[in-house]
Amino acid sequence: MKNKFIILLFFVVSLASAQDKLIDSLQQSPKDLKVGLVLSGGGAKGLAHIGVIKKIEEAGIQIDKIGGTSMGAIVGGLYAAGYSTDQLDSIFRQMNFKTLIQDEFPRESKTFFEKKQSARYAVRLNFNNFQLKIPSGISKGQNVYSLLAQLTAHIQINDFSQLPIPFYCVVTNIETGQAEILTHGRLAEAMSASGSIPTLFQPVDIEGKLYIDGGVLNNYPVEEMKKRGVDYIIGVDVQDSLMTRENLTSGLDIFTQVNNFRTINAMEPKLELTDLYIKPDISGYSIMSFDKGAEIIKRGEIKGDSMMAELKEVAAKQKHQNKRKKLEIVDSLTIRGINITRSSKYPRNYVVGKLNIEKNKKIPYTELNDGLNNLSSTGNFRKIHYSLDEDENAYRLNLDTYEDEINTYLRFGAHFDQLYKTSALVNLTRKSLLFENDHTSFDLIIGENIRYDFSYYIDKGRYWSIGLNSKYNRFSDDVDFQFIVDNAQIPDINVNEVRLLFKDFTNQLFVETRLFRNARFGLGGEHKHLSATTNTFAADGDNNEAAEVDNTTLFSAYGYFKYDSLDDFYFPSQGFLFEGKMNVYLPFIDDYSEFSVLKGRMAKAFKIFPKLNAYVGAEAGLTIGNEDLRSLNFYLGGFGNQTINNFQHFIGYDFFTISGNSYIKADLRLDYNFIPSHHILAYANFANLDDDLFSSSDWFTEPSFTGYALGYGMETFLGPIHLMGSYSPEVKSVEWYVSIGYWF
Repeated sequence: MKNKFIILLFFVVSLASAQDKLIDSLQQSPKDLKVGLVLSGGGAKGLAHIGVIKKIEEAGIQIDKIGGTSMGAIVGGLYAAGYSTDQLDSIFRQMNFKTLIQDEFPRESKTFFEKKQSARYAVRLNFNNFQLKIPSGISKGQNVYSLLAQLTAHIQINDFSQLPIPFYCVVTNIETGQAEILTHGRLAEAMSASGSIPTLFQPVDIEGKLYIDGGVLNNYPVEEMKKRGVDYIIGVDVQDSLMTRENLTSGLDIFTQVNNFRTINAMEPKLELTDLYIKPDISGYSIMSFDKGAEIIKRGEIKGDSMMAELKEVAAKQKHQNKRKKLEIVDSLTIRGINITRSSKYPRNYVVGKLNIEKNKKIPYTELNDGLNNLSSTGNFRKIHYSLDEDENAYRLNLDTYEDEINTYLRFGAHFDQLYKTSALVNLTRKSLLFENDHTSFDLIIGENIRYDFSYYIDKGRYWSIGLNSKYNRFSDDVDFQFIVDNAQIPDINVNEVRLLFKDFTNQLFVETRLFRNARFGLGGEHKHLSATTNTFAADGDNNEAAEVDNTTLFSAYGYFKYDSLDDFYFPSQGFLFEGKMNVYLPFIDDYSEFSVLKGRMAKAFKIFPKLNAYVGAEAGLTIGNEDLRSLNFYLGGFGNQTINNFQHFIGYDFFTISGNSYIKADLRLDYNFIPSHHILAYANFANLDDDLFSSSDWFTEPSFTGYALGYGMETFLGPIHLMGSYSPEVKSVEWYVSIGYWF
């Protein structure tokens, strides 16, 4: 290892001497100096390239050709396309790299069915034809490609030598094991392929070839620059140096060190081809240090400043000026038409419907990105690439959809709350079971309360979609005996608490359509059987017999409307929610009068300060008709579980504490997101609840029920964790709530 450092040092010293001689000879020559810039790979460390290029510009050097690998290809490609260093600095500082790398799609880009699915499972295994498939990368790279495609939307050429600065990038052909040079095609595809870090990003398919990060075989492509007729080569190297034993503390460190043996050995001949070698000090940063982007860019500027004298000497020899027009990021466009350039097993109306792009109308570019997110978040495509062809002050969208071969998922989840207790969830999901665009899902929930949830959904995009749901739900809890007296024909005796077992079996058939973005309207029919019993008390005094609180079979027609743009279900920071539903219950089997249940709620989440979010909500429900079915009353109390029917959370009270056939409620929540994934929470809720509450003005009076809480929330791979203590002035006692994992 020591010998390698000595050899490397020898080459650097020799290179410095050669640089001085070369500049002296060039200054004495009348020839105009053509300068090539080579940028190495290095992940997040490649952001230092921006700082170095700033100083190259400041020195007055005109870059005539650019070549790069990985992050060097991304920075170099964007600079070659016309972006200034100030623009690149601004672009990369504003990026949310976590969202880009992890392919996190905004919640609002998903259908309501997909929103439910995405906030339910912690672990997923993929299968294709009953064979377990391990993903070729953690991320599809869809968000990265979409960003690069937007940034290069103004590029209407396929020859990179025709860019404002001629450009090439290095990729690795994963099938042949050879490094290749990309000089033609879609610039966004070329850059994303060159930056496709193995295991982190899935390989990129370009014209039938499968490519990964060019840095695997050539992380400093100076040889290619030497072939391109430049007189002087500036190389910026952000690769790792060898670590000392003190820093080799993990298996990943060892793996990185072994890989660095190859790159350091490969650099020895490359240094001889480099006329001005620039190596910023990026020690202490890794390929994933994107959260330190501003610091890394600054490191590049510092290194450029330290070499300003050498840079100005190079600039002094140049006679030409490369005129660079100020480039504006494309932030709006008009789509003239949509061309699906690859054959897809999904119907065109499904693909176009998911995009939901209004044609022949100027739209923000974000709407195109939102449409791509809508399509990608379905999970039916492993990637979606596109290009834009100019068409009379508008564009034609050429869409390449690459279907995901994975059609079966096995998913798992775990949860604990004080109503359902400990639960484990096993889910089997199958796509394209009967139709190409259908989705079948079966949840089996095992624990103290065994449940299931089956759904079948045919997603028809902008047209009417069809769904079928079947659920069985049960829970048991100790409730105040007065609750049983109020809700069943049982005599009032001297008993404090009884154990209530509640069962719900529901089947639904429905159709729904998307009215506009984030909004849906649906109609359906529902069959429901409700059962509630207690085994701890019987009307005749025999504790061995169960007291039947309810045993009802119901049929209803229902309609609903829902608008949901909240950015998160559990810890929203922005967005709006409105939903309303009405069930009309018809006496097909059991002897009851026709009646209806109407309920709705609305909420707004917004930021007060960067780390302080607020959530304000209101909801109400009422029963219309003379039938007195207590099982469909509104029940308030408890927190931390998936609610069903007319059960609603209410801070400060235990489950099933208060009930009535109508209610009105208001919520206020403050969320201090003091560090990522950690939240300090403050709650307040207020309600009026009674039978026939809205038949008088009582609902508009001072709240009869109030509750307040302080708590802590954390986002984990299992889902949210809530630990809260609450107090109600009416009850005058403290209620504690514990909830762990996604609610199901």
